[in-house]
Amino acid sequence: QVQLEESGGGLVQAGDSLRLSCVASVGRFSFYAMGWFRRAPGKEREFVAAISGGGDKTYYADSVKGRFTISRDNDKNMLYLQMNSLKPEDTAEYYCAANYWSLVRTASAFPYWGQGTQVTVSS
Repeated sequence: QVQLEESGGGLVQAGDSLRLSCVASVGRFSFYAMGWFRRAPGKEREFVAAISGGGDKTYYADSVKGRFTISRDNDKNMLYLQMNSLKPEDTAEYYCAANYWSLVRTASAFPYWGQGTQVTVSS
């Protein structure tokens, strides 16, 4: 089984930065591609970013490209999302997700999910 736990969310002002973290309880963390997704109130869960098991490949949603950076530390079983230049539109609950080996950008392909961490950006 894979267990994921996000942290680092909070209330910030537009233009501020946050770094989200996700710790994975899994034996072979590098075997899993990882992703960040978010769900805003009243909206569907949407893709934010994804990273391959070795960290050599990344994908970003157009809405966050150039502002957010996904990274991982396989020695510590950690996934990160550095969020800069935050906008009110980024307000959402953020989830980390794991998918064995395959790097994808669709939520339905990720079988393992964390509980979420709230990010609120005020104007």
